[in-house]
Amino acid sequence: MATGKQAKAKQPKAKKYNNNKKRKNSFGRKLARAAVTALLALFLVFFLTSFVVGGYFFVNVMQVVGGNPVVDLEEVRGTRAQTTVIYANDKNGQPVEYARLHGEQNRMWLELENMGEPNPLTGMPLIADAYVALEDKRFWDHKGVDWRRLAGVVRYDFTQGASTLTQQLIKNVTNEKDVTAVRKYREILTALNMERNYDKNIILEAYLNELYLGRGCYGVKTGAERYFGKQVSELNVAECAALAVITKAPFTYDPIDKLDKNRERQVYCLDSMLDQGKITEAQYREALAFELDIKKAPAAAQTSQPEQINNYYVDYIIDTVIADLKAQKQMSDQEAWKKVYYGGLKIYAAVDMDIQNIMEDVFRKRTTFSDLKGTAKNPIQASMAVMDYEGRVVGIVGGAGPKPGNRSLNRAAKSWRQPGSTIKPLAVYGPAIEKNLITWSTLTPNSAFAHLGKFWPENVDGTHGNGAYVTVQDALARSINTVSARTVNEKLKPRNAYNFLKENFGFANLSDKGDIYLEPMSVGSMTYGFSALEETAAYATFGNGGTYYAPYCYYRVTDNTDTVILSTPKGSKRAFSEDTAKVMNELLQTVPMDSYYSGSNGENIGKFKKFGKTGTTSDNKDRWFAGGTPYYVGAVWFGYDTPLDLGQMTNPSARIWMEVFNRIHKGLDASKGFKTCATAVQKSYCTRTGRLAGDHCSSTATGWYRSSNLPGTCSACTAAPPPTENTPGGAFVDWINQILGGGGNNGDEQ
Repeated sequence: MATGKQAKAKQPKAKKYNNNKKRKNSFGRKLARAAVTALLALFLVFFLTSFVVGGYFFVNVMQVVGGNPVVDLEEVRGTRAQTTVIYANDKNGQPVEYARLHGEQNRMWLELENMGEPNPLTGMPLIADAYVALEDKRFWDHKGVDWRRLAGVVRYDFTQGASTLTQQLIKNVTNEKDVTAVRKYREILTALNMERNYDKNIILEAYLNELYLGRGCYGVKTGAERYFGKQVSELNVAECAALAVITKAPFTYDPIDKLDKNRERQVYCLDSMLDQGKITEAQYREALAFELDIKKAPAAAQTSQPEQINNYYVDYIIDTVIADLKAQKQMSDQEAWKKVYYGGLKIYAAVDMDIQNIMEDVFRKRTTFSDLKGTAKNPIQASMAVMDYEGRVVGIVGGAGPKPGNRSLNRAAKSWRQPGSTIKPLAVYGPAIEKNLITWSTLTPNSAFAHLGKFWPENVDGTHGNGAYVTVQDALARSINTVSARTVNEKLKPRNAYNFLKENFGFANLSDKGDIYLEPMSVGSMTYGFSALEETAAYATFGNGGTYYAPYCYYRVTDNTDTVILSTPKGSKRAFSEDTAKVMNELLQTVPMDSYYSGSNGENIGKFKKFGKTGTTSDNKDRWFAGGTPYYVGAVWFGYDTPLDLGQMTNPSARIWMEVFNRIHKGLDASKGFKTCATAVQKSYCTRTGRLAGDHCSSTATGWYRSSNLPGTCSACTAAPPPTENTPGGAFVDWINQILGGGGNNGDEQ
């Protein structure tokens, strides 16, 4: 038995541990577990993020590509800036293009089927084949994105372009052209969306109408017209290729300035068309040999296209359509302006192109008044309007000499000047005959009378009249101011004359405060006055039986979908009865006009019946002539923009009127007469009494009368003629009133 000491010695020794090492191992395991956990977490986050992002992109792609159109091509066609075209009727009554209106963008939409006959090899117009061959040869096969071409771009470090025609259309429509991945991503999705929603033909048509071809031209229609002077459908293979190459870089391949560069790329386009089977070998050789006829701009404008200056009629149409859009469509001035210049409108003008050309030529060359020019700062000016007898403005010119620019001052429509004696038929004799206050042969003393403390008025010869009694016909023919003033003062009354003008004609600037008095109503010294156009429309009543028609310059206006948005109402109102108009017409035919012929300008117009009236304002600051033939009526104003004394001269307005009317009546039937009237009769009258001639009257003449207002028959004409009816006391009373400081009618009396 072992002793206790031995037993104790045999027991194994206890193992000793290093506490620091234990702690180190525990920390390492924890760190490893944490690292693994973090990596798992990162992987999970990456996985979840990728799943979410990928899912988002997948859903986004599906929603965009498979959704409704991102770009509405129908809306694009309706809202893109498009050129407005004004049409005028030719000699056969068919509308032809007269003028174009556009801002910076000259664009006219053309349907694909109108771009040319189908190519027998492809079934498409040649211009479409040229663009497809040059820009997107797999257009008919891809779904909006050419993935093969896109891969090639990536392969060659994006040194080549990859946009399909569909993608190019999207860039042109959205104007998003930044070189970024986000923009490219949106463009690709939009292209895929577009091709799911639209037929290839619709996309191609939109592309050919949206592309830019330099010099302000958008779309192949304006490009073909600008560079070749042709319609797209008239272009041959060589011209189609030359036009197609411009799109890549309009400045670089401009055929006007850089025909050699254009030629290099044109050959490449033709090669592509041949390789792709869009043209035959014979067409290819013919196109290579074809010499382009480029419509070059003037030498001084090779790099910047000069502004096309429209004639005065086009300006008048623009102003009128803008005003009508504001009034009828409640557009603002800016909205109406944009509609006219960018809305792709079709305006069917009432202009007679031959008459407008004649008027432009006469006024540009200052024919019959070339020696009357004024100064550089204040030149002598003139304006004229010509109408038919139902409101149609066939010609209008707003200034003399070269037209300074577009929408410059049109004096015929927008300058109001005192009318002088041309007011007398409208405000004096016409209304007085209408109201049965006077007749053709009514006698009135040619003498001034007391008015506002002075002897008034003066006649054109500077006198106050000789006191002799004259008929209405003689007073009108010789433009005797004293008789017209007496007629208004003693018979018609100033306010009645004013109301007649206001109610029966279209004068825009009559003044209720300044024009209701004797002076403006009897001799035309008005606050503002008339425009030549307004006076033309008013004088038309003397040639059409008494009906007033508001002037119009267009028949209708359609938008870019051919929907009528404006039409000129052909409403009318009666200004004079038919018999009054007939009497006035005959009275105005007695106004002497032969002295206004200049050279041979009476050769044609001298054969026609015509009526007219001259006008001269106080201090010789304005000259007028208004009159008509059985075909047309017109008015001419002549003077300074800043009024100055013109001095004594034969009325230049009448000479201008004769020149224009002589030219426009060439070839017309001179036997045509004015409108007849059964209630206006021609009668013989006694020149001493103004009554209808009796058997014993020794001095007679012939005049026209309303059958409802015939003067009595003369029974005794041996004595001196009595004072005119409604003129008690005659000249003697006027003389007494002058001495006593009496006054004339101031317009308050009705």
